[in-house]
Amino acid sequence: MRAFALNTAAMIVGISLSGIALADKTVISIESWRAEDQAIWDEKILPAFESEHPDIEVQFKPTTATEYNAALNARLAGGTAGDIITCRPFDNALAMYDAGDLADIKDLPGLENFSDVAKSAWSTDAGDATFCVPMASVIHGFMYNKDAFAELGIEVPKTEAEFYAALDKIKDEGSYIPMAMGTKDQWEAATMGYTNIGPTYWAGEEGRLALLKGEAKFTDEPFVEGFRQMEKWIPYLGNGYQAQSYTDSQNLFTLGRAAIYPTGSWEITGFQEFAEFELGAFAPPAKDADSKCYISDHTDIGIGMNAASKNQEAARTFLEWTTGAEFAALLTNAAPGFFSLGTHEITVENDLAKEFIAMREQCEPTIRVAHQILSRGEPALGNHLWTLTANVINGSMTPEAAAADAQANIDGWYKP
Repeated sequence: MRAFALNTAAMIVGISLSGIALADKTVISIESWRAEDQAIWDEKILPAFESEHPDIEVQFKPTTATEYNAALNARLAGGTAGDIITCRPFDNALAMYDAGDLADIKDLPGLENFSDVAKSAWSTDAGDATFCVPMASVIHGFMYNKDAFAELGIEVPKTEAEFYAALDKIKDEGSYIPMAMGTKDQWEAATMGYTNIGPTYWAGEEGRLALLKGEAKFTDEPFVEGFRQMEKWIPYLGNGYQAQSYTDSQNLFTLGRAAIYPTGSWEITGFQEFAEFELGAFAPPAKDADSKCYISDHTDIGIGMNAASKNQEAARTFLEWTTGAEFAALLTNAAPGFFSLGTHEITVENDLAKEFIAMREQCEPTIRVAHQILSRGEPALGNHLWTLTANVINGSMTPEAAAADAQANIDGWYKP
């Protein structure tokens, strides 16, 4: 009887201790717009962190990308937002910081692993506060069907003339739509069109910074030429492109019905899953053989802390972990096409991702032209460019009129 009592007491103590351990485990959650990355976080990234920090459980809780901003703002206002906030770059995240929703993490150990350029996407204009750890950039360019190129005897184009010669050859042969892109959703016209190839004409950062300083205007020839290039794409987009959505374009390409897809590295995982042909990538073509090429290597994703989090110690522990080499390598290889912004040396494993990252060695980098400061007007210039570029490609607006409209947006509120 005494032995039974002792055993029972031991069981009670064991249960109590396990209850204490359970109670001591801090649970934090991550807000994100990338629902497609659920398995990557659940199966690869978070287990690596939790194995080193068994007292912290992290839950990845994404929202549909198109609903993310509104849903996150509603949860922040209602006090129900997650502890960790995945941050879009520049003004979107800056507005959350200014509203008191993102904590200043400028003193976070590990931020020294990122350049000032990388941190600028998630810092105040004066640089006196940083509110998100730079996580990843995406590289713009073109994907292509290697089988189709081999079949038609087309070499990867490196210049503007070679690019249009390739499109003409594909169009004339008739087996493939030369380029899969529509204008129904508008944003891809600007993101995969104007801000993809435009840096070739305004010389990347040189032109972008000149706009910020008031030393250049959208009505200047280099920026108008970006819109003219969009007009030149019209014959190559296939019938009915005006009613073609982003998803439609993805399907046309992955089903092998289009030879070229203007895009960015963020498409790698999805396309490799569905395409039944070998995929390749090439950079936006240079103007000619003697000109530089330019790529949009855009600071795309950061990660910060909800200023109202009740688990700030655990949240900061997680954020500090994301500044390290282990996280950088996990993210880069678990989500091919999202390239770490840290200074760590990383071996990229995915062959298509290697083709994109090799563009950094060939071309000068810049970021999307309207994302820093210039989208603080109404309407935001970034969104305004969606409409203007779609209008040009739809033939309802001239390149010159689109450029003038973009400049009028800035002139209405911005004083350099």
